[in-house]
Amino acid sequence: MPLTDIVIKSAKPKDKSYKLSDGGGLYLEIAPSGGKWWRYKYRFGGKEQRISLGTYPDVSLKDARARHVIERKKLSNGINPSEARKSEKISNKLNSDNSFEAVAREWWQSHMKNKAASHKDKVIRRFENYVFPWIGNKPIADITGPEMLAVFQRIVKLNKVETAHRALQTAGQVFRYAVQTGRAERDVTADLKGALPSTTVKHMAAFTEPEDVAKFLHAIDAFNGTFTVQCALRLSPLLFVRPSELRLAKWADMDLDAGTWSYQVSKTKTDHLVPLSTQAISILRELHAISGHGEYVFQGGHSPLKPMSESAVNAALKRMGYDTQKDITAHGFRAMARTILHERLNIDPYIIEHQLAHKVPDALGEAYNRTKFIEQRIIMMQRWADYLDYLKASITLKKI
Repeated sequence: MPLTDIVIKSAKPKDKSYKLSDGGGLYLEIAPSGGKWWRYKYRFGGKEQRISLGTYPDVSLKDARARHVIERKKLSNGINPSEARKSEKISNKLNSDNSFEAVAREWWQSHMKNKAASHKDKVIRRFENYVFPWIGNKPIADITGPEMLAVFQRIVKLNKVETAHRALQTAGQVFRYAVQTGRAERDVTADLKGALPSTTVKHMAAFTEPEDVAKFLHAIDAFNGTFTVQCALRLSPLLFVRPSELRLAKWADMDLDAGTWSYQVSKTKTDHLVPLSTQAISILRELHAISGHGEYVFQGGHSPLKPMSESAVNAALKRMGYDTQKDITAHGFRAMARTILHERLNIDPYIIEHQLAHKVPDALGEAYNRTKFIEQRIIMMQRWADYLDYLKASITLKKI
């Protein structure tokens, strides 16, 4: 007799497992523990076999019969349900290992291990928030260009156009990694060039006209804040490193006799070398009398064991009357140097980029090297410092 829900619910466990048959090889097995499993028993190749169809009550009598029908159809088509299930598990495992999310996380672990922690976090959060929810589970080889475009367009609709462009760029890197590792045929994001609205490039506020720079340098000299912050202001245009790198500068990395500062770039985790002009060395020697006994060149105001506040330079600029959104920002010293070194001093942009610690591959594909063009960079840094002195003097002469 076919089973009924009443019969199943009333079935009590016994000392040994026993079966309640529903017909056609489908039966319910009741274990001594009280668990109830749906099983399908069949013969294939002359051998008796069985597979599980789930547990009751998670799988109802109706659902068990539906699953039973599916498995019997496989059998009638000459397919062994047990082997088919094993193949399906393998296929699902392969699809899981080759899903966009799995490949993206593998790429992230491999290609970003030497990147700054903050940058790594931004990249993976961008994927987790805007990409994985939509195509993360899909095998990367099956994803099409239009599907990827739909993902990025969702980001655009959130008024995050720049985020959409960054997601597109990193997704392209993931696809190229998938191609390299044999899990995709091509990078489908290559077809999306020009598909997203353009971003409005926001440049860091910076002075790039000589007269404005000259006035600004005089304003720095007139700054009446702490000596530590004043030195940071005076060194910022001379060294044009990233603000966080200047703030965290350590005396152990400084060789004032050799005129060099060696440290690891925060953004790329590469070693960098900054030639120090005579003007920069002079300022550092003055500062050494204040903080030379400690670790950091620019000590914090409240604790000599900590570095200067990350907002100290921008706060000083505001006290001097400058708008850090429109006039100049701590990061703007880099843009100021890059522009004027090339346009006014005719320095090769490639040499400038190396001093900025930017990774710009050369004709041989070699990325940034800390000592490349070092002789030219030593000359450039001294010329730059001398030029800034010249600009300050030009305004002084006009006043006289």
